[in-house]
Amino acid sequence: MARAVERLLGRRISGGIVNVKDAAGARTRRIELNQAGHPIPDERGRQGALRIERIVREAGERDLVICLISGGASALMPAAASLEEMQRTTERLLRAGADIHELNTVRKHVERLKGGQLAELARPAAVIALILSDVVGDALDEIGSGPTVEDRSTVADAAAVFRKYGIEPPELHETPKTLAGVRNILVGSNRSAMDAAAREARTLGYRTMVLSSMIEGEAREVARVHAAIAKEIRASGRPVRSPACVLSGGETTVTVRGGGRGGRNTEFVLACAIALDGIGGVTVFSAGTDGTDGLTDAAGAIADEKTMARAREMGIDAGAYLTENDSYGFFERVGGLVKTGATGTNVMDVRVLLVA
Repeated sequence: MARAVERLLGRRISGGIVNVKDAAGARTRRIELNQAGHPIPDERGRQGALRIERIVREAGERDLVICLISGGASALMPAAASLEEMQRTTERLLRAGADIHELNTVRKHVERLKGGQLAELARPAAVIALILSDVVGDALDEIGSGPTVEDRSTVADAAAVFRKYGIEPPELHETPKTLAGVRNILVGSNRSAMDAAAREARTLGYRTMVLSSMIEGEAREVARVHAAIAKEIRASGRPVRSPACVLSGGETTVTVRGGGRGGRNTEFVLACAIALDGIGGVTVFSAGTDGTDGLTDAAGAIADEKTMARAREMGIDAGAYLTENDSYGFFERVGGLVKTGATGTNVMDVRVLLVA
């Protein structure tokens, strides 16, 4: 998005900085790209956030502040009193199975730029935010923890998240409930990714069905439902006849109880592969559109009927890997990891079932 803004506004841009994930490949001239850690915030992100904070604080009534916000902004723009505490909190919540809504609620009430606080600091300047959605339902106040959006959540909501997972909360503060001079524009979402995938599948000759762009829940449970749909298509041609492409989006979670690293997309594919063992003609794919699956370097994984057969030949117990939340380790050994690197966008996950 930063390159597009530069092409559009050129010399009228006086300057700017955008925190981006490591290995983001875009090149810009007037806007600095500051690489930072994701999904665990780091010192580079904190330094970039401090510079962003200075820019908006110095903006005057004749200035226009353009904010480019996408999924990942919550971690990439940490502005907490203690970075170390925010790192520990984020990691503990992720491992406990907190979803994106809960993480964002916490971040708003711990940090200084989220939950509408960035836009409030920019007053009296006008603010335009161009937003890519990475949250189910595209609620603007949750995307990137809503730095330019009036916040619906409260300190009590944040405290409730900490209580739910048995974590001692840091100091919490309230966020703005009203903002003026701000325009928030949604420029991309999981729905648009689903629509594009469906169009491509149709051109390839598949009968295509989009289940939903709002799927949440434990990855392995969601996988069992998808596997059941694939079985039904093979058995009866319902809800769509083969060759079929069934698509879904949203973002699942993994509650890590074993010794693995989790990864919601790789866990989804592994659970699907186990549930479909012995059912031929089905290929399963799931990946994060940002190129990152939880705390791993993979975007996701792909499996077909040969995956489980290959695991058996290698003496690998797929069920044991699933129990350990080590789907990454399974696909690392058997094959099937999808590694794209940073994609420069984030509109949650894309899951694909191809049924021959």
